[in-house]
Amino acid sequence: AGFDSDRYLQEQARAIMERVGKFGGRLYLEFGGKLCYDLHAARVLPGYDPRNKIKLLRMLDDVEIVYCVCAKDLQKGTVRQDLGLTYDNETLKTIDDLAEEGLRVSAVVITRFEGEAAAESFERKLRNLGERVFVQREMKGYPKNIDLVVSDRGFGRQTYVPVKGRIIIVTGAGGGSGKMAFCLSQIYHERRKGLDSGFAKFETFPIWNLPLDHPVNIAYEAATANLLDEIMVDPFHEAAYGVKAVNYNRDIENFAIMRNVFARMSQGDNSAGQYKSPTDMGVNTASKGIVDDGACRRAAEQEIIRRHFRYKEEFLKGLHPKRTVERMEEV
Repeated sequence: AGFDSDRYLQEQARAIMERVGKFGGRLYLEFGGKLCYDLHAARVLPGYDPRNKIKLLRMLDDVEIVYCVCAKDLQKGTVRQDLGLTYDNETLKTIDDLAEEGLRVSAVVITRFEGEAAAESFERKLRNLGERVFVQREMKGYPKNIDLVVSDRGFGRQTYVPVKGRIIIVTGAGGGSGKMAFCLSQIYHERRKGLDSGFAKFETFPIWNLPLDHPVNIAYEAATANLLDEIMVDPFHEAAYGVKAVNYNRDIENFAIMRNVFARMSQGDNSAGQYKSPTDMGVNTASKGIVDDGACRRAAEQEIIRRHFRYKEEFLKGLHPKRTVERMEEV
């Protein structure tokens, strides 16, 4: 095996608890990727247990889970490709899977709502199943119009979701599910109440302290070719620390805006606005689990080839536009 899951989990749990300690209140931890079964990680890091994130949650103290699903995805019938489930069914499956592990989703948040019928129907279904469900509306101008966003007309108008945990795990059905906007609106409300809450991101890929051209990081580009994600050196991190760190284009593009949002919310104190780079916002120790770099490189190269053929097949089925295939060719 190329990856030691036990070593990784110990390091990751320690890093998260250290991050919690930087804030006087609670930490909103945005969980990227697949929560219950991370099959991509298991393919590119031989020895990685697909259930590592579940194991990690069990190692943390005072954890609460919030699940976000975007109203736009519900309306479009967006499908999680690896399981073939629409996002409403993916949400229900995740709730059930976590319950079987003894972990309860405390609330489902339907984000970016603008009257979508599918979202209204799903909200009723969740309530009928006994779930706590909240709706947050589309925020025009997010995230660039900071004067609007960080005000009672922006985050202040969003529904506050009552939570009790010290660590709030915010996960969701796929990318663009509104996780970060939810976290920021919660922090805005709690800061109004005098609670020093903070934010961090937990994503396994790209691995920030592996080289830019490492096959494990390139495999992330392959996995997100449909999103046109591109990994690059984090210029904010290099400028602040003189250290090259790998991040991806969306986080880097949004960071200058996010830093201003954090700074506005923190009103000059040293908590939410203290991050100097998008890499700073992350808490990822995956490289500590790599015990055989060659094995991980070979596995990642095979994953890139697999993705190439998968995207071509799905393009012929009409599931992806030509640009996805072109992006995969570039990768």
